[in-house]
Amino acid sequence: MIARLAALAATFLFLVGHLGTTAQAGEPVDFNEVVAEIAARGEAAVATYSPETALDAADEFSSLYFDVFEESGMELAVGMRDSGLKAELESLFGRLTALASKRASAELIRAAWSSLIDRLQDVAAEHQGRPRGGFWSALLQSYLILVREGFEAILVITALAAYLRRSGQAGKLPVLYHGVGWALAASLLTAYLMTVVFEVSGASKEALEGMTMLLAAAVLFYVSYWLFAKRQADLWQKYVRDRIGEALSGGKLFALAFAAFLAVYREGAETVLFYQALWAGSPEQGPAISIGFGAAALTLLGLYWGMRTASFKLPIGTFFAASAALLYYLAVVFAGKGVLELQEARWVTATPVDWMPRVEWLGIFPTLESAAAQLVLVVPLVLAGLWWLRKQRSQVAMEVDRARSQ
Repeated sequence: MIARLAALAATFLFLVGHLGTTAQAGEPVDFNEVVAEIAARGEAAVATYSPETALDAADEFSSLYFDVFEESGMELAVGMRDSGLKAELESLFGRLTALASKRASAELIRAAWSSLIDRLQDVAAEHQGRPRGGFWSALLQSYLILVREGFEAILVITALAAYLRRSGQAGKLPVLYHGVGWALAASLLTAYLMTVVFEVSGASKEALEGMTMLLAAAVLFYVSYWLFAKRQADLWQKYVRDRIGEALSGGKLFALAFAAFLAVYREGAETVLFYQALWAGSPEQGPAISIGFGAAALTLLGLYWGMRTASFKLPIGTFFAASAALLYYLAVVFAGKGVLELQEARWVTATPVDWMPRVEWLGIFPTLESAAAQLVLVVPLVLAGLWWLRKQRSQVAMEVDRARSQ
């Protein structure tokens, strides 16, 4: 098992390195220069903004994101260091574009623009003060990229693998790992097609990420519901008895493998792009990048084995409830982030909600559409909870009546 994972990680890193050599190495992105261009063009668009010219302004704000912020490499550079900051900037760009698309007042446009450009200038100033990286900087960046991007995926894979083991279906684990392997291959292929063959960027890239996230949210929601339904020990024992000598049904097994595939693929292509950019920007730091990647892979493997061991010590009901809660949480987060990506691609409209906070780790972004997508997953849970409480109260009342009658 460990040898296979090590070989897979080594092959993955080798192919990422090969992709990195296909990208032309150049000077690091000058954040101040990028932000200055955004500021100049954005100020001109805001100064001439009116409800009559709102759609032209929306196109200009969208162009600032795709043709300047993203095309310059600043978005990728920010994402390599802080995915939360990248999501925050995406949300600010999206809010400005959405307000212009809805012909908002000039005052609202000015306020949204000020929030965006102030944040961009802060990021540029902070970046400007950082020293040029060397061996240790490349090693640390390489380590953090994989740990950060792989953390959520490893949580999903651990929960699904532990389920198969605890259900006596350890022999089906290769199907799960095949899903992971295919996801890594798909991530490499996607990154290759995006950067080398078709040079996919801009709205198409955001749309692909958004659709993948929403699909992952739907599959994880389904799997979490299925696990939660088995949380009661008596129901679980009956389920096991009914399945003695039987394999998991093809549909359930496919759902688990597909969930593993999406968990890895969701961030896989972007992770490849991060490493490609790191490798292309620091071609002399290949050993540092490799060491950082290897250390991160060992960290994720350690997390996998630690959670796997802990899962065997939990009571069966607690294990299934915790696993279902984890997958459900990730589904809600993916739903919010998926809609954000589609809004950036302008596939989905964005209706800003001023009183709503931005909570990146919960996938909460202040738009009506992203909130609606998450409510689609939250409302059934609330209704199920109310139904369960009512059922429990009814059972308690029946027990009391029975005791009184005796």
